Amino acid sequence: MHASVSNKTLLCCFLIGLLPTISHADTSVSKSVEGFGVVVKNAEFTLQGDSYVLSADIDYRLSTRAKEALKSGVPLYWDIHIKTLQQRDYFWNKTLVNTGIRYRIQYHALLNMYRVRNEGAGDVTNFSKLSAALDSMSTIRAFRVMDTATYAPGERYAASIKVTLDRDALPLPLRPIAYVNPQWYLSSDWTLWPLTK
Repeated sequence: MHASVSNKTLLCCFLIGLLPTISHADTSVSKSVEGFGVVVKNAEFTLQGDSYVLSADIDYRLSTRAKEALKSGVPLYWDIHIKTLQQRDYFWNKTLVNTGIRYRIQYHALLNMYRVRNEGAGDVTNFSKLSAALDSMSTIRAFRVMDTATYAPGERYAASIKVTLDRDALPLPLRPIAYVNPQWYLSSDWTLWPLTK
C-alpha cells in the first residue's frame, strides 16, 4: 500500500513539475529555434539482388522535457514510416509499399544505461550515453523496401519517409501534456526521395 502511494506521489510531482512549462509555453517559437525535432538528412535507394533497399541518416534532437521524461524511466517509441509511391500526373500517387521500423529507447537507472530495442527485429543494445543511443537509431542501412518485380519500365517511383514520436505510447497521465506542450512536437515532416532503376 505504501509503495503504491509513493509511486503515485512521485508521478504527480513529476507531472506538476511540467505544468509551468505548459502554462507559459510560447507556441510561436519554432522547433528550429529551440533546437529540437527530427530531420531525415538524406536517403538513398539502391538495388541489391531483386530488391531495392534503403540507406538513410536521421538526426534526433530531443527537447528538454523529452530528455527529463526519458531520464525518469519513461520509454519513448519512434516510428520510421516508409512508403513507396508510383508517381502519377493525373491521379493521386499510388502507394505500393507501406512499411517501417519501430524503436523503443528507455533509460534504466539501476544499470545507468540507455537501452534501444528494434521492435520488429527484437535486437536490443545498451549504451552508456544518450547521444550514442540516438546515434544507433539514426543510421539505417540496407533496409528492404520493394521488389524489382513491382517496378514497371517507364513509370516514375519515389519513396516517402517520416519519423514520428508515438505520443499515444506514453504513460496515460503524460499524454495530455504531450499533445499541448510544443516540446513534445518531435516528429519530422514527410520527405520524398526519387527511386531510380
